[in-house]
Amino acid sequence: MSVPSSSPGATPGGVPSSPSGAARGGVPSPPPTAAPGGVPRRAAPPARRMPAVWPALLAGPLSFGIAGPSLILPDAARDLGLSLGAVTWIVTAFGWAIAIGTPLMAGLQSHRGVRRALLACAASVALGAALVAAGPSLPVLVLGSVAQGLGTAGFTTIAMSLTRSARSMGLVTASLATVGATAPLVADLVAGALSWRAALALPALSLLAVPGVLRHRPADPAPGAPFDLRGAALLTALVTALVFIPHSWPVAGAAAVAACGLLALHLRARPDGFVPASVVRAPVFLLVSGLAFLLAAINFGMIYLLPALLAGRTGWTSGAVGLAILWPLLFGGLVSYGVIAATAKAPVKVVTVLFPGLAAAGAVLAGTGASPAVLLVAQALTSLAAASGQGAFAARAAAAVPDGARATAMGQFNLCYLLGAAFGPAIAAALTG
Repeated sequence: MSVPSSSPGATPGGVPSSPSGAARGGVPSPPPTAAPGGVPRRAAPPARRMPAVWPALLAGPLSFGIAGPSLILPDAARDLGLSLGAVTWIVTAFGWAIAIGTPLMAGLQSHRGVRRALLACAASVALGAALVAAGPSLPVLVLGSVAQGLGTAGFTTIAMSLTRSARSMGLVTASLATVGATAPLVADLVAGALSWRAALALPALSLLAVPGVLRHRPADPAPGAPFDLRGAALLTALVTALVFIPHSWPVAGAAAVAACGLLALHLRARPDGFVPASVVRAPVFLLVSGLAFLLAAINFGMIYLLPALLAGRTGWTSGAVGLAILWPLLFGGLVSYGVIAATAKAPVKVVTVLFPGLAAAGAVLAGTGASPAVLLVAQALTSLAAASGQGAFAARAAAAVPDGARATAMGQFNLCYLLGAAFGPAIAAALTG
């Protein structure tokens, strides 16, 4: 997720700095920053301490929208009288929305501050939850999923930007991994107790963190450069076309090529815009971002493919399937922290072979394994590859771009990873349809 950089004249911890170290009399004095129109403006005051539980609660429920529907889509298809492939649009729309929402909401936060971004995201999540909980048709459900995706993407971006220590950031990422691992089972239980519509609204649990974050949020920074609306629109068009490729590849592919060409022309006119040229021209960044997309597509495709394979070969109920796939997903999320630490100093060539290799091994096992145990091992491998690869590749992506572009690079990197989350379920539906 994109982590906005600290405001001019402040250290990462929010402590004002001065080129000379102190004003006259030895009292530290923050330097003025230029506001629009050239009027001097003092740097934002130090950030208030944010309890780590609030960012974690704000970010974690996003994973309900990605992995939660994997066991309940057949119920939705039956009640709506549609095919499984058709209702998969609910998940595809959520994946598209979080991919787009990550950089867009980061831009909103950097230009309008945490409070406005947080309230806008909360309104989007609340609207989306209402639509999926009461929507009478698939188009309404898709719109609700989009609204929840945009809002929770912003929540996750805000959560990661508010962390002030490695422990806090680890708690945020752990909440995403843990919720993602338990989401299929939790959603199935909620669907059994209430309805599958209520299960689709589980991302709204992130709203519980909004009051706490508002209470402890840091002061909003001064506005930065004007927002690159054209660049944001072109990136949105490109990602939209890419999401449609699994469903209608000739038209969507042509649209993606056109959008990519227009975005390239825009980069020449505005190299420091919404998609900085210094980021997309870094070979290592492009390599690891592409591999992150691949790992996410394989992992989330497996998450949606595995329940059908297990049910077909064992006759297990959806609850039993949810319990069975819980351990490989938790394994991947928890073990990944040790793997990321162990490969922190490994060359780029090593990690670009290791994690795709693990994912490929999992995919091969899933295609050839006849027993449930082999299928679960396959899911564990793809989950480990995706969770570890995301962290390891993100570090390489950040190191591959100039210091001033690192926050933006993280937003674009995570966009690629989350775009894979949109592709994976669509590919799984095509394989099982």
